[in-house]
Amino acid sequence: MSKLEIIVASTRPSRVGLSIGKWTEEVAAEHGGFSEIELIDLAEVNLPFMNEPNHPRLGQYVHQHTRDWSAKVAEADAFVFVMPEYNYGYNAELKNAIDYLHKEWQYKPVGLVSYGGIAGGTRAAQMIKQVVTTLRMTPLFEAVSIPFVHHHIDHDNKLVPNDVMTASAKTMFDELVRVSEALRVLREGTAPATK
Repeated sequence: MSKLEIIVASTRPSRVGLSIGKWTEEVAAEHGGFSEIELIDLAEVNLPFMNEPNHPRLGQYVHQHTRDWSAKVAEADAFVFVMPEYNYGYNAELKNAIDYLHKEWQYKPVGLVSYGGIAGGTRAAQMIKQVVTTLRMTPLFEAVSIPFVHHHIDHDNKLVPNDVMTASAKTMFDELVRVSEALRVLREGTAPATK
């Protein structure tokens, strides 16, 4: 049994991120590589700006919202971040959500679905890789980038993907399953000890 969590990073009222997240969830379900898939909307999680007094590495959380977030992230085997690009970077709400925790992220792969203007969110995707690797996550090379995102949103606020997006998503999920399984021994603490 393996669980995928798709995290919608944008909380902006006029965002298209939720539409992209729902499409990502549909593609993941069609792929069939994960036994459980959950779409998580950071707008609904609604974490305040970091307000824990202790370092996340300690796991000594004093607020219920942090304990709830910890439990949610801990139960996942893999992630996809659906993320916008703001000023050549990723958004503050995603960084805040990441920084709340530490060990809950470890030894889990993350796929990136980025979107924006001409660059398709690729600058944000590159920037977040140094953050997630610090937490011992494994960002995939395979990713989905959506340039000129508003050209792919219809009147019902649904994403209308092109063939490149669909093929990229399938390739990303293929790799996400492989890497998630490869890292399972580390997540479960069953890797052989080194001398």
